[in-house]
Amino acid sequence: MTEILLDQRNLAFELYEVLDAEGLTRRERFADHNRETFDAAIGTARTIAEKLFAPHNRKSDENEPKYVDGAAELIPEVKPAVDAFLEAGFLNATRTFEQGGMQMPNLLSQACFAHFQSANAATSSYAMLTMGAANLIENFGTEEQKERYLQPMIEGRFFGTMALTEPHAGSSLSDIRTRAEPAGDGSYRLKGNKIFISGGDHPLSENIVHMVLAKLPDAPPGVKGISLFIVPKFLVNDDGSLGERNDVALAGLFHKMGWRGTTSTALNFGDKDNCVGYLIGKPHQGLACMFQMMNEARIGVGMGAVMLGYAGYLYSLNYARERPQGRLPDGKDPTAPQVSIIEHTDVKRMLLAQKAYVEGAFDLGLYAARLFDDTETLDTEAERKTALELLDLLTPIVKAWPSDYCLKANELAIQILGGHGYTREYPVEQYYRDNRLNPIHEGTNGIQSLDLLARKVVMNNGSALKQLSELILATCKQAAVHPELNGLREPLEKLLAHLGQVTVALLGDMGKGQVNQALANSALYLKAFGHMVIGWRWLQQAVHAQNGLNSGNPADRDFYQGKLQAARYFLNWEVPSCHHDLNVLENRDPTCYDMQDAWF
Repeated sequence: MTEILLDQRNLAFELYEVLDAEGLTRRERFADHNRETFDAAIGTARTIAEKLFAPHNRKSDENEPKYVDGAAELIPEVKPAVDAFLEAGFLNATRTFEQGGMQMPNLLSQACFAHFQSANAATSSYAMLTMGAANLIENFGTEEQKERYLQPMIEGRFFGTMALTEPHAGSSLSDIRTRAEPAGDGSYRLKGNKIFISGGDHPLSENIVHMVLAKLPDAPPGVKGISLFIVPKFLVNDDGSLGERNDVALAGLFHKMGWRGTTSTALNFGDKDNCVGYLIGKPHQGLACMFQMMNEARIGVGMGAVMLGYAGYLYSLNYARERPQGRLPDGKDPTAPQVSIIEHTDVKRMLLAQKAYVEGAFDLGLYAARLFDDTETLDTEAERKTALELLDLLTPIVKAWPSDYCLKANELAIQILGGHGYTREYPVEQYYRDNRLNPIHEGTNGIQSLDLLARKVVMNNGSALKQLSELILATCKQAAVHPELNGLREPLEKLLAHLGQVTVALLGDMGKGQVNQALANSALYLKAFGHMVIGWRWLQQAVHAQNGLNSGNPADRDFYQGKLQAARYFLNWEVPSCHHDLNVLENRDPTCYDMQDAWF
């Protein structure tokens, strides 16, 4: 069967061989589940994604939302798809049975949601934002706020957004100007402007609950003065019914290169001086609250990048198998039949690179989802804290690495299709355009590199980095059991050692006050760190693939050989290139740091 969303055999490999999804069912929270319930949920997700999400992916790209009489209009196919998603329970897959959820591990919820992201990134984004906003209210809201806003979101009647960015500030949240004045009755009146608010207006739900960053009158300067507010599109009465329209106006829609089916909005708060908002969490601690939603969104963005890369890979793989063109270099007979382009070595190279990028990143995204399960369901608080530290460290990688390298996979998919790939008659050019957003939003990849080196690596005296290093060495030890994997293990061990030396040196510079210089080339550090992490995940896959080969099941032999070949490509072709980047960091190359405005 031709796969169009993701490889189901690879998904089963990840869930049941690499990440031990069945092991989660031994935990009390997931005890009612088993492989059958997991596979049933995955099957339902695949069916809805194939029948309702994928068919309008192109149409929503060609017919982007319109601004009509102060509101956003979407093509009609979006709402039935979203409604089917809600009715199947995927919005609340991880919530408890008492909350109306499936009480499913985050690992399985992410595996299900991956189908929707692959089928239609734009339509699936409305649900992703709502899940994040609902989780934020659940963790930081009052009981009244949960009753008034969270419960309708769980029911799928209200959707959610995150409203951070302002026209003058961009990613510099310390410079936001949106203000919140106490109204004397426990509510606040907000005034300001936000831009690039995904899902900021649409007709898919009864109400839209905006999570808005703003500053109180007594706010200290910088990020320590930011508070978080619930600002509904429609006010909600005490009995739960909708009241009057709040003073939140859709100022316009942005016209994007990709993700055209998702409304990207400019919102004005308080044009009529009557925008009602409600403080969530403590005053001046809004950014700490919002980081929960931002980190969830960053992982979601990373997985979205993976699935767009995956969709392009599968399409170009099927195309390469079916497209006859040319003959092999030693074929001198012009009358001989043409070969399928998958027989050409350079096409194999491009397909292998895509496989290495998307399946490596897919493994990492699912591993992060399982780590999230560990943060909530491991036995002791110490174990849960340890898992959270590792997840925090990996979050910049989960967001940024797929955003770069699964985009490269989309570029290679276009190349494989040749001239056809550059036309709108084939989907790979849309996958590329859609994926080009991911290195930008939810914190540009440059911001992720600063976060990784300046914050995540040093947090808690480097305990998360130490934990990661121990996990990588443990996988190398597992691989050492198989002589066939020595050629894969050694490049990873060398990169781990080299990156450790560079990390110590850069942290030493920062300790001496040379912060700007140490962080000047952080993008190279992010790349090398990301390659180390993906290399580790590929070595882990290789261990399981080698075990699978040794088990002697002939039906899976080709699958396991393909895994090992992709691991060879990544660890032998990609990983060694990082040493050049680390040398630049080691030598404190000042080329970019010393460049002057006037020299351009």
